[in-house]
Amino acid sequence: MDNELPEEALDASFDIVARQDAAEQALGALRSDVEEVKSRIERIGRSPRPALGGAVASPELKGFVDGYLRMGRTSELKSVTGGIAADGGFAVPREIDEMIAAQLKTVSPFRAIAQVVQTGSAGYRKLITNSTAGSGWVSETGARPETTTSKFNEIVPPSGELYANPSASQAMLDDAAFNLEEWLAGEIATEFARAEGAAFINGSGTNQPKGFLTQPTALTGDATRPFGTLQQVVSGNASGFGTSPEMVLIDLVHSLRAGHRQGAVFLMNTKTLAAVRKFKAADGTFLWQPGIYENAPARLLGYPVIEAEDMPDVAANALPIAFGNFKNGYIIAERRTTSILRDPYTNKPYVNFYATKRIGGQVLDSDAIKLLRISV
Repeated sequence: MDNELPEEALDASFDIVARQDAAEQALGALRSDVEEVKSRIERIGRSPRPALGGAVASPELKGFVDGYLRMGRTSELKSVTGGIAADGGFAVPREIDEMIAAQLKTVSPFRAIAQVVQTGSAGYRKLITNSTAGSGWVSETGARPETTTSKFNEIVPPSGELYANPSASQAMLDDAAFNLEEWLAGEIATEFARAEGAAFINGSGTNQPKGFLTQPTALTGDATRPFGTLQQVVSGNASGFGTSPEMVLIDLVHSLRAGHRQGAVFLMNTKTLAAVRKFKAADGTFLWQPGIYENAPARLLGYPVIEAEDMPDVAANALPIAFGNFKNGYIIAERRTTSILRDPYTNKPYVNFYATKRIGGQVLDSDAIKLLRISV
């Protein structure tokens, strides 16, 4: 018949209808996906706000903070105490321990430049060698002479129990808006940093770390100086830096072997730095240079300057400046966890939080740290 469509046209029309049906199905599936995404966003919006660096607070952290720290309950601590007796305190959850560690590194200048190791027990031992195995050249068929063997020294950093005792009123603890874990971590870190900073520099080694300034010193170089004895460079003046302080500082820098100078820093307190900033080279330029960008350390003779208030002032026979690679030269060994004991009775109406952590420290490689002594 004349009005009948060709078979090809009918097939084409069927294809168009099929494609329209497929497009509608795909659009429906897309709408379903969009609704699912909207639903998930709404659920996220209704969930508790993240805590501690963006992570959702764990049940252990919530039980420790809201149950033990705020109210004094210990039933929530079964999963985090790890066998620590209640009368000695409870181990803080990992989240709070990480906050304390991060803030310690920020506020403790010496910890930021030294080598820090985490231990699972009270003691820590490390073997280091103070000599090299022999070597030499021989022919292909020549006899091989016997070589010397390396000598080892055992390092056992003296340690002690470091404690802090911040206090909060019960009204503060009852306030749900008071961020107790951040406040407590900040208080503990500040007190720990103050006490350990003094010990790492001047500690006696009795129930505390042994400071590097309490090590024996000598004028002799690395090849002849006994292991554990630090090399000192004298200022040339009985009470100060003398007339050519820049020459003394250059001698101090180059008394350190080239391998240790990669990563070396100057260490001094603020009063000493005030004097050093006035030193000039022969051409009138200052030896001290400020950091070239934000948060960059100032530099002296090209090396970073770290301020540590526990370093001594410039005085007769004092050691006001240290220069060295402290990552290689000093080791801090600390037990992994901090423990806290809640004490609502000693200082009413305040609640004390007695925090303790075992920390040790000692010179690791006496060749990696050099000292400037004010002396002729």
